[in-house]
Amino acid sequence: MNEVVGITLTARQVEILKLVKLHAPITGDQLAEMLGTGKPTLRADLSLLVMLRLLEAKPRVGYFPGTAAQGREQVLKRWEDACVKHVQGLPISVAETASVHDAVITLFMGNAEVLTVVDENRHFVGVVTPKDLLKITLGSSNAASIPVSMAMSRLPAIAAVQADQPLMDAVKKMLVQELDGLPVVSGEEQPANRYEVVGWVSKTNILRWMMELESDRQG
Repeated sequence: MNEVVGITLTARQVEILKLVKLHAPITGDQLAEMLGTGKPTLRADLSLLVMLRLLEAKPRVGYFPGTAAQGREQVLKRWEDACVKHVQGLPISVAETASVHDAVITLFMGNAEVLTVVDENRHFVGVVTPKDLLKITLGSSNAASIPVSMAMSRLPAIAAVQADQPLMDAVKKMLVQELDGLPVVSGEEQPANRYEVVGWVSKTNILRWMMELESDRQG
């Protein structure tokens, strides 16, 4: 393991950086062959290194050393200090008793990637995605009147983070579980394993935050 400013890169991630530096441009298939593993195994490692700007990916070309390769400590320090609350956006919620029709309207009016679902006490009980809504409406003439509770994914099967957690925890959870975003819940557990949903953190939020950091650095 390689410890860099409080954030640990695995031995494989360090080896990936070395190979890219030596052989750039290099594809994911070539890296997998050199490391004696499959390309899917490297997907999370490569995504993390690109997100940290330690690598740069160009479609149909391959991987290059990232713009942060020479200033790695400064970049990793920013990530080490960042918490989920620095990046999260506001959740767009819908009641579990609302109809699928109302959920679709809320989704598009709020330009949301996903809806968080709450009960009558505003406790977080699940999430519903566009795919969930599409799946339940296909082939059903009365789908619009079906309650959201029939389409959503429920706790405790949903991954979530808290506002004070390191942002890196959220990134790792999204990469490992192949998620585009996570609900941000309050720190205090509510009765019946229910929480208050206070935010939403997504890959889009994180990329926007990274662009702001880059603008600040250049300014």
